[in-house]
Amino acid sequence: MHTRKFDLIAFDWDGTLFDSTAIIVRCIQAATVDVGGKKPSDKDAAYVIGLGLMQALAHAAPDVPTEKYPELGARYQHHYARHFNDLSLFAGVLPLLDALKVRGHLLAVATGKSRRGLDEALQSVELKGVFDGSRTADETAGKPDPLMLHELMAQFDLPADRILMIGDTTHDLQMALNAACPSVGVSYGAHEPEAFTVLNPLHVAHSVQELHDWLMVHG
Repeated sequence: MHTRKFDLIAFDWDGTLFDSTAIIVRCIQAATVDVGGKKPSDKDAAYVIGLGLMQALAHAAPDVPTEKYPELGARYQHHYARHFNDLSLFAGVLPLLDALKVRGHLLAVATGKSRRGLDEALQSVELKGVFDGSRTADETAGKPDPLMLHELMAQFDLPADRILMIGDTTHDLQMALNAACPSVGVSYGAHEPEAFTVLNPLHVAHSVQELHDWLMVHG
């Protein structure tokens, strides 16, 4: 019988479980142009995925004055809402989550999304009951601050080394490092995997299937 190495597996949402990277990039670009800013490059817009919304927009649109941030955020939400039904889970995610539940792992989401946004996403893809816990940037602190993971440790009374953080950005892996939690990166999301090396992930998976296979052996 396989012995679990990790009791809780925490997933980032966008770009890790949810295939939303391209849509988010386009929404950030459109919102910035709407308020008179210079259109961010695909790379700059993708880099901020995983951060809290205002933190992300401020980084992606440095020429937009702070007094326009509320309008910038509203325009992003407008564009994102138009494309919400375009988003979907990566192929293989549901079987992966099911297999982890069968193995007895607790599952959580730690995301830069808002609580409202995450709750809507979880409902839209019929994932009610799959996750045992979740934390969002607006109710804790944006990545790479470790507060999300610290709160999950407290909720489930687990030490850091029994929680595995999985994400597609350096923000996710840096958060794990800041919380003294081990991590795994995925290369199919927002950030190039070459940037992960200095953050010491246990593994970098290049597909959901590879992630599944790794977790079945090492999780």
